[in-house]
Amino acid sequence: MSKIYVVGIGPGAYEKMTIEAAEALKKSDVIIGYTVYVELVREHFPGKTFLTTPMTKEIERCELAFDEAKSGKVVAMICSGDAGVYGMAGLMYEIGERYPEIEVAVLPGVTAALGGGAVLGAPLIHDFCLISLSDLLTPWEKIEKRLLCAAEADFSICLYNPGSKKRSDYLEKACDLMLRYKSPETICGTVSNIGREGESVQVMTLSRLRDTKVDMFTTVFIGNSGTREINGHMVTPRGYEKKNSYKR
Repeated sequence: MSKIYVVGIGPGAYEKMTIEAAEALKKSDVIIGYTVYVELVREHFPGKTFLTTPMTKEIERCELAFDEAKSGKVVAMICSGDAGVYGMAGLMYEIGERYPEIEVAVLPGVTAALGGGAVLGAPLIHDFCLISLSDLLTPWEKIEKRLLCAAEADFSICLYNPGSKKRSDYLEKACDLMLRYKSPETICGTVSNIGREGESVQVMTLSRLRDTKVDMFTTVFIGNSGTREINGHMVTPRGYEKKNSYKR
Protein backbone atom coordinates (compact mmCIF):
# COMPACT_ATOMS: atom_id res chain seq x y z
CA MET A 1 0.00 0.00 0.00
CA SER A 2 1.28 3.49 -0.87
CA LYS A 3 1.82 5.83 2.07
CA ILE A 4 1.68 9.53 2.86
CA TYR A 5 3.22 10.93 6.02
CA VAL A 6 1.47 14.05 7.31
CA VAL A 7 4.30 15.60 9.28
CA GLY A 8 4.35 18.37 11.86
CA ILE A 9 7.78 19.96 11.50
CA GLY A 10 7.56 22.06 14.67
CA PRO A 11 8.21 25.81 14.92
CA GLY A 12 10.83 25.86 12.17
CA ALA A 13 14.26 25.01 13.54
CA TYR A 14 15.48 21.55 12.57
CA GLU A 15 16.49 20.87 16.19
CA LYS A 16 12.87 21.28 17.30
CA MET A 17 11.60 18.64 14.88
CA THR A 18 10.90 15.22 16.40
CA ILE A 19 13.19 12.33 15.51
CA GLU A 20 10.18 10.50 14.08
CA ALA A 21 9.34 13.43 11.80
CA ALA A 22 12.92 13.79 10.56
CA GLU A 23 13.14 10.06 9.82
CA ALA A 24 9.89 10.18 7.85
CA LEU A 25 11.23 13.03 5.70
CA LYS A 26 14.44 11.10 5.10
CA LYS A 27 12.39 8.11 3.88
CA SER A 28 10.19 10.21 1.60
CA ASP A 29 10.76 10.66 -2.11
CA VAL A 30 8.61 13.80 -2.33
CA ILE A 31 8.08 16.55 0.27
CA ILE A 32 5.03 18.75 -0.27
CA GLY A 33 3.90 21.83 1.62
CA TYR A 34 3.11 25.52 1.75
CA THR A 35 6.00 27.42 0.16
CA VAL A 36 7.21 29.06 3.39
CA TYR A 37 7.34 25.74 5.29
CA VAL A 38 9.16 23.90 2.52
CA GLU A 39 11.92 26.51 2.62
CA LEU A 40 12.39 25.78 6.34
CA VAL A 41 13.35 22.15 5.69
CA ARG A 42 14.81 22.15 2.17
CA GLU A 43 18.48 22.45 3.17
CA HIS A 44 18.22 19.53 5.61
CA PHE A 45 16.89 17.02 3.08
CA PRO A 46 18.98 17.30 -0.10
CA GLY A 47 18.10 15.12 -3.04
CA LYS A 48 14.37 15.17 -2.37
CA THR A 49 11.73 16.41 -4.77
CA PHE A 50 9.97 19.45 -3.29
CA LEU A 51 6.51 20.55 -4.44
CA THR A 52 4.72 23.63 -3.12
CA THR A 53 1.42 25.47 -3.36
CA PRO A 54 0.65 28.96 -2.03
CA MET A 55 -1.72 29.92 0.76
CA THR A 56 -5.43 29.16 0.06
CA LYS A 57 -4.47 26.22 -2.19
CA GLU A 58 -4.76 23.60 0.56
CA ILE A 59 -7.15 21.30 -1.31
CA GLU A 60 -4.92 21.31 -4.39
CA ARG A 61 -1.92 20.59 -2.17
CA CYS A 62 -3.59 17.52 -0.67
CA GLU A 63 -4.71 16.23 -4.05
CA LEU A 64 -1.14 16.67 -5.31
CA ALA A 65 0.11 14.52 -2.44
CA PHE A 66 -2.29 11.70 -3.24
CA ASP A 67 -1.50 11.86 -6.95
CA GLU A 68 2.23 11.56 -6.19
CA ALA A 69 1.57 8.62 -3.84
CA LYS A 70 -0.52 6.89 -6.52
CA SER A 71 2.56 6.81 -8.74
CA GLY A 72 4.34 4.70 -6.11
CA LYS A 73 6.33 7.41 -4.36
CA VAL A 74 6.65 7.83 -0.60
CA VAL A 75 5.22 11.27 0.12
CA ALA A 76 5.46 13.64 3.08
CA MET A 77 2.95 16.47 3.51
CA ILE A 78 4.54 18.94 5.92
CA CYS A 79 2.84 21.43 8.23
CA SER A 80 4.35 23.91 10.64
CA GLY A 81 3.90 23.05 14.30
CA ASP A 82 1.63 20.03 14.66
CA ALA A 83 -0.25 18.62 11.66
CA GLY A 84 -3.37 18.11 13.78
CA VAL A 85 -3.47 21.62 15.27
CA TYR A 86 -4.72 23.99 12.55
CA GLY A 87 -2.74 21.79 10.16
CA MET A 88 -3.47 19.55 7.19
CA ALA A 89 -4.22 16.25 8.94
CA GLY A 90 -8.01 16.61 8.88
CA LEU A 91 -8.19 17.66 5.22
CA MET A 92 -5.83 14.85 4.23
CA TYR A 93 -8.18 12.29 5.81
CA GLU A 94 -11.21 13.92 4.16
CA ILE A 95 -9.67 13.88 0.70
CA GLY A 96 -8.16 10.48 1.43
CA GLU A 97 -11.65 8.95 1.34
CA ARG A 98 -11.29 9.10 -2.44
CA TYR A 99 -7.98 7.21 -2.27
CA PRO A 100 -8.67 4.11 -0.11
CA GLU A 101 -5.58 2.38 -1.51
CA ILE A 102 -3.28 4.99 0.08
CA GLU A 103 -2.40 4.92 3.79
CA VAL A 104 -2.21 8.20 5.72
CA ALA A 105 0.01 8.39 8.81
CA VAL A 106 0.00 11.53 10.97
CA LEU A 107 3.22 12.38 12.84
CA PRO A 108 2.98 14.98 15.61
CA GLY A 109 5.14 18.06 16.00
CA VAL A 110 5.77 20.86 18.49
CA THR A 111 2.93 23.34 18.02
CA ALA A 112 3.48 27.09 18.56
CA ALA A 113 1.67 27.04 21.91
CA LEU A 114 4.31 24.67 23.28
CA GLY A 115 7.32 26.12 21.47
CA GLY A 116 6.38 29.69 22.35
CA GLY A 117 5.36 28.72 25.87
CA ALA A 118 8.84 27.32 26.49
CA VAL A 119 10.39 30.59 25.31
CA LEU A 120 8.14 32.62 27.60
CA GLY A 121 8.59 30.35 30.61
CA ALA A 122 5.55 28.38 31.78
CA PRO A 123 2.33 30.14 30.73
CA LEU A 124 0.24 27.01 30.08
CA ILE A 125 0.86 24.93 33.21
CA HIS A 126 -2.84 24.96 34.13
CA ASP A 127 -6.01 24.62 31.99
CA PHE A 128 -5.74 26.55 28.74
CA CYS A 129 -7.31 26.82 25.29
CA LEU A 130 -6.14 27.63 21.76
CA ILE A 131 -8.13 30.06 19.63
CA SER A 132 -7.28 31.23 16.12
CA LEU A 133 -8.23 34.81 15.28
CA SER A 134 -8.31 34.04 11.56
CA ASP A 135 -11.84 34.40 10.21
CA LEU A 136 -10.94 32.95 6.82
CA LEU A 137 -12.71 29.67 7.69
CA THR A 138 -14.48 30.59 10.95
CA PRO A 139 -17.04 33.43 11.27
CA TRP A 140 -15.89 36.24 13.57
CA GLU A 141 -19.10 35.88 15.59
CA LYS A 142 -18.06 32.36 16.58
CA ILE A 143 -14.52 33.47 17.40
CA GLU A 144 -15.95 36.27 19.55
CA LYS A 145 -18.11 33.84 21.54
CA ARG A 146 -15.14 31.52 22.13
CA LEU A 147 -13.01 34.42 23.38
CA LEU A 148 -15.72 35.57 25.78
CA CYS A 149 -16.42 32.09 27.14
CA ALA A 150 -12.71 31.32 27.62
CA ALA A 151 -12.12 34.65 29.35
CA GLU A 152 -15.14 34.22 31.63
CA ALA A 153 -13.93 30.71 32.57
CA ASP A 154 -10.51 32.15 33.51
CA PHE A 155 -8.58 29.97 31.07
CA SER A 156 -5.08 30.86 30.04
CA ILE A 157 -5.53 31.55 26.32
CA CYS A 158 -3.15 31.07 23.42
CA LEU A 159 -4.01 32.97 20.24
CA TYR A 160 -2.90 31.80 16.80
CA ASN A 161 -3.03 34.02 13.68
CA PRO A 162 -3.49 37.17 15.80
CA GLY A 163 -3.04 39.66 12.98
CA SER A 164 -2.22 40.34 9.35
CA LYS A 165 -2.30 43.27 6.94
CA LYS A 166 -6.00 42.69 6.37
CA ARG A 167 -6.72 41.99 10.06
CA SER A 168 -4.57 44.63 11.74
CA ASP A 169 -7.10 45.35 14.50
CA TYR A 170 -8.18 41.80 15.37
CA LEU A 171 -5.94 41.47 18.44
CA GLU A 172 -7.24 44.80 19.72
CA LYS A 173 -10.82 43.57 19.26
CA ALA A 174 -9.97 40.27 20.99
CA CYS A 175 -8.41 42.07 23.96
CA ASP A 176 -11.45 44.33 24.32
CA LEU A 177 -13.64 41.24 24.53
CA MET A 178 -11.43 39.52 27.10
CA LEU A 179 -11.20 42.70 29.19
CA ARG A 180 -14.88 42.21 30.01
CA TYR A 181 -13.80 39.35 32.29
CA LYS A 182 -10.03 39.67 32.74
CA SER A 183 -8.14 42.37 34.63
CA PRO A 184 -6.17 44.92 32.57
CA GLU A 185 -3.16 43.82 34.67
CA THR A 186 -3.41 40.19 33.53
CA ILE A 187 0.07 38.99 32.56
CA CYS A 188 0.43 38.28 28.84
CA GLY A 189 3.21 37.53 26.40
CA THR A 190 4.06 37.34 22.72
CA VAL A 191 6.64 35.29 20.86
CA SER A 192 7.49 35.96 17.22
CA ASN A 193 9.35 33.66 14.81
CA ILE A 194 9.51 30.81 17.32
CA GLY A 195 12.62 28.70 16.76
CA ARG A 196 13.65 30.76 13.73
CA GLU A 197 16.01 33.61 12.97
CA GLY A 198 14.68 36.82 14.51
CA GLU A 199 12.91 35.15 17.43
CA SER A 200 11.65 37.80 19.87
CA VAL A 201 9.68 37.67 23.10
CA GLN A 202 7.76 40.18 25.21
CA VAL A 203 5.98 39.96 28.57
CA MET A 204 3.37 42.61 29.28
CA THR A 205 -0.08 43.33 30.73
CA LEU A 206 -3.33 42.74 28.88
CA SER A 207 -3.91 46.48 28.60
CA ARG A 208 -0.54 46.89 26.87
CA LEU A 209 -1.09 43.82 24.69
CA ARG A 210 -4.20 45.51 23.29
CA ASP A 211 -2.02 48.09 21.54
CA THR A 212 0.76 45.73 20.46
CA LYS A 213 1.39 45.14 16.75
CA VAL A 214 1.51 41.47 15.75
CA ASP A 215 1.54 39.41 12.57
CA MET A 216 0.91 35.84 11.40
CA PHE A 217 4.28 34.72 12.77
CA THR A 218 3.41 35.88 16.31
CA THR A 219 1.83 33.67 18.97
CA VAL A 220 0.01 35.46 21.79
CA PHE A 221 -0.43 34.19 25.35
CA ILE A 222 -2.98 35.63 27.81
CA GLY A 223 -2.67 34.46 31.38
CA ASN A 224 -5.34 33.52 33.87
CA SER A 225 -6.01 35.36 37.14
CA GLY A 226 -3.07 33.63 38.82
CA THR A 227 -0.44 34.14 36.12
CA ARG A 228 2.67 36.02 37.29
CA GLU A 229 5.79 37.55 35.84
CA ILE A 230 8.86 35.93 37.45
CA ASN A 231 12.29 37.23 36.45
CA GLY A 232 11.03 38.29 33.05
CA HIS A 233 9.15 35.05 32.43
CA MET A 234 5.42 34.37 32.22
CA VAL A 235 4.41 31.73 34.76
CA THR A 236 0.96 30.30 35.50
CA PRO A 237 1.09 28.43 38.84
CA ARG A 238 -0.49 24.99 38.93
CA GLY A 239 -1.19 25.28 42.66
CA TYR A 240 1.48 23.07 44.20
CA GLU A 241 2.64 25.70 46.70
CA LYS A 242 -0.92 26.44 47.81
CA LYS A 243 -1.62 22.73 48.28
CA ASN A 244 1.52 22.28 50.38
CA SER A 245 0.65 25.30 52.53
CA TYR A 246 -2.60 23.60 53.53
CA LYS A 247 -0.63 20.60 54.85
CA ARG A 248 1.74 22.67 57.02
